[in-house]
Amino acid sequence: MLVLAIDTSTPAVTAGVVLLSASDESSLSVSDKLSLSVSGEVETLAGRVTVNPRAHAEVLTPHVLECLAEASITPADIGAVVVGVGPGPYTGLRVGMATGAAFGDALGIPVYGVCSLDAIAAAVETAENLLVVTDARRREIYWARYDKGVRVEGPDVNSPGDVEASPSTRIAGSASHVDLFDLRVVPAETPSPAGLVKAAAVEILAGSIPEPLEPLYLRRPDAKTLAERGL
Repeated sequence: MLVLAIDTSTPAVTAGVVLLSASDESSLSVSDKLSLSVSGEVETLAGRVTVNPRAHAEVLTPHVLECLAEASITPADIGAVVVGVGPGPYTGLRVGMATGAAFGDALGIPVYGVCSLDAIAAAVETAENLLVVTDARRREIYWARYDKGVRVEGPDVNSPGDVEASPSTRIAGSASHVDLFDLRVVPAETPSPAGLVKAAAVEILAGSIPEPLEPLYLRRPDAKTLAERGL
């Protein structure tokens, strides 16, 4: 199946076309079958990433169209959409989720929302305990912890000093924050198209009906209504 992947939860504007297929299990060991049954097999056919926190709305749709052209497919060839739902800032998340929902609605295909931190973790090939962090601004980080690829803590938002490095042995995520922890750094800074699809692979391959898209803001936006400001 061809899957359109979108994420705008970080300063990076990410889009890609990923081929997702169930594994050929005939010649695999039991442990290999269990591993591949979780993630399936993914191949990124086209991807675009622009790091600009102010350009989500301007470049996302062109990125999607460029990826379709590079993969030599039309929108009608897409079988599902995967969208990172955060945690992330209000404006950025809204752009990505609205775009993903619009493509799904126009094409009549399912749209799966995944935690963007899960997508970063899914792209990291390690069985070690992994901490994933991204920039939450206000001198804080969004974070989650993974054991053998499964999220065991988070997502949450805290100051870096309030997040314990232990029991994690590796860290991935925002380049400006991973060095705040005494952990081995894995080079995966933002959600990739392949990671996004891996995070939703079980549901996609099973043909599950996706849950409604719900953004993971984890805190209220900076902007307030007049009523909230007492005006």
